[in-house]
Amino acid sequence: MRAEHEAEAGTGAEPEPGPGTGSAAGAGTAAGAGADTAAEAGAAAREAAKSRRFPSITKDTARPEGHGRAAPGDALAARQWPMLSVLAATAVGLLLTALNHPRGGCLVIGLALIAASVLRRVLPQVGMLAVRSRFTDMVTYGLLGVAITLLALVMEPHPLLHIPFLESAVRFTVR
Repeated sequence: MRAEHEAEAGTGAEPEPGPGTGSAAGAGTAAGAGADTAAEAGAAAREAAKSRRFPSITKDTARPEGHGRAAPGDALAARQWPMLSVLAATAVGLLLTALNHPRGGCLVIGLALIAASVLRRVLPQVGMLAVRSRFTDMVTYGLLGVAITLLALVMEPHPLLHIPFLESAVRFTVR
């Protein structure tokens, strides 16, 4: 498979000039210089003939913008405070939901995600809160937070937010 890929890319067909070629192969000085020049021309031709396709094997991945190297000792935990605070708020929201306060729990979870979006925007390094690019993280956290908060506000019984078309839309889809 690799040979096929190299043949398509134009890289595997000719051997590279090595210790057994050129002037060291027993040729004279003029012949050796000509062989080296031909080898350099062949290498340049192979570089020009390479495929512009992406490689079939990924060699590296890009780090998100808010990344950081692992630091020894307490520095690692200190850098993770944004993620830990969002997780703690989400845990409080889940606990409230489990204790039969679903509206309050959903509000806390939604506000925690909105706070994650704000933290991702204003802080230069947010540790593990950075998953994708800054813009993608902000939009994802923000939209999920707003959606969960709105769902908590229209939750029955006694919704805190009345959306006029919501009742007819639910009645039309559920029937």
